[in-house]
Amino acid sequence: MNRLILPALAILIATQSPAYAINEKYRQQLEQSGCTQVSETQGCDIHKTKAENAKAGFTNPAADSATTQTPYAGQWVAKSDSGDTVATIRIDAKEQVWVNGQRVDAKRTDGTLQFRQGKVLFTIQGDRRLQNEDYWMDSDAGTKGPIQIE
Repeated sequence: MNRLILPALAILIATQSPAYAINEKYRQQLEQSGCTQVSETQGCDIHKTKAENAKAGFTNPAADSATTQTPYAGQWVAKSDSGDTVATIRIDAKEQVWVNGQRVDAKRTDGTLQFRQGKVLFTIQGDRRLQNEDYWMDSDAGTKGPIQIE
């Protein structure tokens, strides 16, 4: 008996079709209203506009974060201990980084944006309330200094 149940169960699981939680019309209503399935249960009206729902206090943080500017965006200057400019840094809203006019790859790591040019590693803190946490470090020369926004 067990010899039949196990293979039948494996075939049943393999042939199941995916389940879709919402239909296309409902998804469009959620997008146009700015509601989520959770906020709808809390009173967000899918028949109203995003602006009307936002006025009522309902917002979609996932959608709002796409339009929010990154805390890293701006013009930055890496300085040495003596006050000389080590590098000028530009970061756009999409977190694309240029160091001294050259495009470099950047990655988010533990609440910071880190990027490297040659032997110099630049680290910019994402929480702008923290002061003096942005720095550069040259692993070859063993030097370090602050990065300041202009």
